[in-house]
Amino acid sequence: MTTHTTSSRRIVVAAVAVFVSLITATHVVAQPEWPSARPISWVVPYPPGGSTDILGRNLAQRLTASLGTPVVVDNKAGATGTIGGAFVAKAAPDGHTVLGTSIGPQAIAPHLMAKLSFDPLKDLEPVVLIGTIPHVLVVGVTQPMKSLGDLLQAAKAAPGQVSFASGGNGTILQMQAELLSQRTGVKFLHIPYKGDTPALQDTLAGQTQFMFAPVAAAMPHVKSGKLRALAVTSASRLKSLPEVPTMAEVGQKDFVVEQWQAVYLPARTPTSIIQRLNSDINKALSDPSIVELAEKLGVTLVGGTPKRLADLQQSDSMTWSRVIRDGNIKAD
Repeated sequence: MTTHTTSSRRIVVAAVAVFVSLITATHVVAQPEWPSARPISWVVPYPPGGSTDILGRNLAQRLTASLGTPVVVDNKAGATGTIGGAFVAKAAPDGHTVLGTSIGPQAIAPHLMAKLSFDPLKDLEPVVLIGTIPHVLVVGVTQPMKSLGDLLQAAKAAPGQVSFASGGNGTILQMQAELLSQRTGVKFLHIPYKGDTPALQDTLAGQTQFMFAPVAAAMPHVKSGKLRALAVTSASRLKSLPEVPTMAEVGQKDFVVEQWQAVYLPARTPTSIIQRLNSDINKALSDPSIVELAEKLGVTLVGGTPKRLADLQQSDSMTWSRVIRDGNIKAD
């Protein structure tokens, strides 16, 4: 072997090594490591056991694997979800404090609570929309109303006496009934409860005339004949309740109201961290076990870009601001 040949091979090997290193460097830039191996706190602003908490815990497990650092759920409940939101808004913007929350604290509470210690639209960075939850307008089977028209007619005949239940002042369940009231000019009586479950129980028992309930919670009672479903709030009929019309089909045009769950980071979090978390959560949402869990919880998984969530939050915030103002709705 000549000296010239040996030198040529060395040059080729060196060139290949440089090329490989460039590819590796590019890959590292495309998939940056998480800032550190320090545990990430996934804050859920509600008590354990609800859909936000259950989905959060399952997503945290998958993120622990994909990010290479522990993701631990931390329940910080209270004040309709704003205590947890405030905690994350004031945390360091380093990717180690995440908020898994819902529509209430992000688009309703700011217009209902005069002394909110943070601004959900300015102090938190949208990451990804996890999913949406449609609702169904139900009455107890002992109620005489067979349709939305019957319900409105009964309320017109007795203004302020036909009652509806909700999980509390400022919840999306209340907001839907208030929106229906303002759209139709019909006055209802609001009966707030401490949670959706007792509200649904009293609707079943006939203590209140109707309520807008999460589909997953109402479904067993509709199927068993203990609740009568009058309409769903989704844009199209649900596969799980194909015989139940949409609000649009019963005369309420553009009445599409869905609860949603989403993920946020503190404002001023670096874009690279937001994008990495967005990418990993989007991948987790396609996991068959997450899809199956979401179906059981009545959640339609969405995903998408941070902008998609930001646009939805802004739109809903404007809608509920008008409803709260026009209805002179007050917090507890």
